[in-house]
Amino acid sequence: FLGLDVVHFTASWSRTCHVIAPVLADLAKKLPNVTYLKVDVDELKTVAEEWNVEAMPIFIYLKEGNLIDKVVGAKKD
Repeated sequence: FLGLDVVHFTASWSRTCHVIAPVLADLAKKLPNVTYLKVDVDELKTVAEEWNVEAMPIFIYLKEGNLIDKVVGAKKD
């Protein structure tokens, strides 16, 4: 997982985002080589627009700056 960045697009008003937050915190502890970034779509609207964020939560997976996957939703799997 070295060099993997996970960008979590979230919003303070999203119940689903609050539900998944502890799962992400646990993953961050278990996988210290992965960089986890949290982006509030209301605070950073231009960033959310650049990544075409239309629902929350969205997870963008980057390897060395390149998009490798995008997941919409908050299933623990």
